[in-house]
Amino acid sequence: MIDDLPGRFGPSRRTLLRGGLGGAAALALGAPALRAAPREVKISMQRSSVLFTVLKVKGTLAERLAPLGFTPSWHLFTSVIEPMNAGAVDIHADVADAVPIFTQSAKAPLTFYARERGAPSAEAIIVPADSSIRTVADLRGKTVGVSRGSGSHYVLAAALKRAGLTFADIKAAYLQAPEGAVAFDQGRLDAWSIWDPFLAFAEAKRPVRTIADGTGLTSYHRYYVVNDSFVAAQPDVVSTVYRSLVEAGAWMEANPEEAVALLAPIWGDLPQAVVAAANSRRTYAVEPVERSQLGEQQAIADVFYEAKLIPRRIDATDVPIFQPPTGRG
Repeated sequence: MIDDLPGRFGPSRRTLLRGGLGGAAALALGAPALRAAPREVKISMQRSSVLFTVLKVKGTLAERLAPLGFTPSWHLFTSVIEPMNAGAVDIHADVADAVPIFTQSAKAPLTFYARERGAPSAEAIIVPADSSIRTVADLRGKTVGVSRGSGSHYVLAAALKRAGLTFADIKAAYLQAPEGAVAFDQGRLDAWSIWDPFLAFAEAKRPVRTIADGTGLTSYHRYYVVNDSFVAAQPDVVSTVYRSLVEAGAWMEANPEEAVALLAPIWGDLPQAVVAAANSRRTYAVEPVERSQLGEQQAIADVFYEAKLIPRRIDATDVPIFQPPTGRG
């Protein structure tokens, strides 16, 4: 039948009926129907953003977001507090428990949507193995490297307090983690308060001794945050990111050797044993944030205020929380 035939006479009647008026109108204008370009989701990362690294390298998140009309763009930062305060990206790097205290103090428009279960030994204060420093009390008058506003900043503050010292008793050298790594390796620091994977890097480069880690001071939960306006406008995107992070964490646990092989070249072709050591101190178990679990955040905020690291007292539990659907429906 002629009305079933395409070709130089144009589309068949049946094709037009199947395609609907929109398709017919586009063809009548002599142009194909256009699919809207995917919208960009700006995601920040740092070296310790392991699960985001997995999602980026494997292409998993791009695949999950495509049906929603979005595509991820990745932005690596050494210091994450500034872009968080400025709202420079949509979804922010996972950060140590102490970081949200600084951003909350600055009234940054951020919502919690996930956290990684605690891993207190993934942060530590280290000294060279041949150092005379044996305890935190021995840090009096010493130069101690630390990244301002990091989880290791809190570990140092809390360890000093426990030892009866304050920041006034030491010479704090505020260095971003890569700068601290160089300074520690060159012997310009007496001690360094740092987190994985930089902790594992340092242990691999020279013999070191841990004088304190997060045990008894902090659980070292890592929090995942998103701009308030973005989660309000795109809750499905944030839910998809959450589910993807859960899957990535489960993959890390089920495939430790593959995970090490994936991360080693990204972390500068490190020996796989070093990467494995860093991974062994993290749980990579992602879960929703419950307000009732934020008591430790308040303890961190109180220590920071007492140490004059934040300008005002804050209620660390008074934060926006997004509860992503835990199922797959």
